[in-house]
Amino acid sequence: MTTPAPYPIGTPGQPWGAEEVAIWRSRQIVQRNYEADVVSVIETLRTRFDVSEYGRLHYAPDSYPLFAIKSRDWRDELPCVLVTGGVHGYETSGVHGALQFVERHAANYAGRANLLVAPCVSPWAYERIHRWNAEALDPNRSFRENSPAQESAALMRLVAPFRDRVVVHIDLHETTDSDESEFRPALAARDGVDYEPGEIPDGFYLVDDSEHPQPAFQQAVITAVAKVTHIAPADAQGEIIGSLVVAPGVIEYALTQLGLCAGITSAPYKTTTEVYPDSPRATPEQCNDAQAAAVCAAIDFALAHRAIRQG
Repeated sequence: MTTPAPYPIGTPGQPWGAEEVAIWRSRQIVQRNYEADVVSVIETLRTRFDVSEYGRLHYAPDSYPLFAIKSRDWRDELPCVLVTGGVHGYETSGVHGALQFVERHAANYAGRANLLVAPCVSPWAYERIHRWNAEALDPNRSFRENSPAQESAALMRLVAPFRDRVVVHIDLHETTDSDESEFRPALAARDGVDYEPGEIPDGFYLVDDSEHPQPAFQQAVITAVAKVTHIAPADAQGEIIGSLVVAPGVIEYALTQLGLCAGITSAPYKTTTEVYPDSPRATPEQCNDAQAAAVCAAIDFALAHRAIRQG
């Protein structure tokens, strides 16, 4: 067995301090443009939806506005749906899948649901194609009171007035080959622990809430996405990324306990999508389509079962 080479920043076995974080940050290069890729698309949606700036990230000398897209026909008696993307900025289809949903499908829910979409929670990381923010913090482990991550704190403030009225929350993510080549080794180095290689699943999967599982809801999303792209199989241990597969393409995490974005509301229906963009069997278009299909299936299931409960 080959021993992984030490991560090039820090001393093995010792957590990073401010000096190591500064070195790491200096190596993060802008590779794409949030304004051109994301904000320009959001601007085209202003004629049909309410667009608001719900916060601003300040990482000197950079400053990034954070945008939310909201149903124009918002009615307090309607169920609320929350869609989040780009919590991890490098997960491209999370951002563009959320925007594609708004562009192509959101109008179908007018008068049926209030939609709140935050398509790019982490624009600094989007530009640098990274998982962390500029302070080497993972926003998707930082959704808790007094969050140290600007991205997480801003989104929680946005959602706070609606958090107990949200019926479905779908958080759009990707699992990539770079998780094993860069991000998990960097995490181990940052925390001063040994890096243990894992296995990247080939295909789409979902993360349910282990505290409040909704297997029928998860399966409805899997069934819809399977028409667009392939579903990840379990590995030889019956797991996906180290977690037991509880149904085809579904694993579970304790969402709120882990500080994950999908745990920030009391929604009865919540899930995290995981697209695999590095698969030879998936194109970027399929990845975006899979995210949009997942959102539609999640909303359709939630609305149908809400109607059944009220009937």
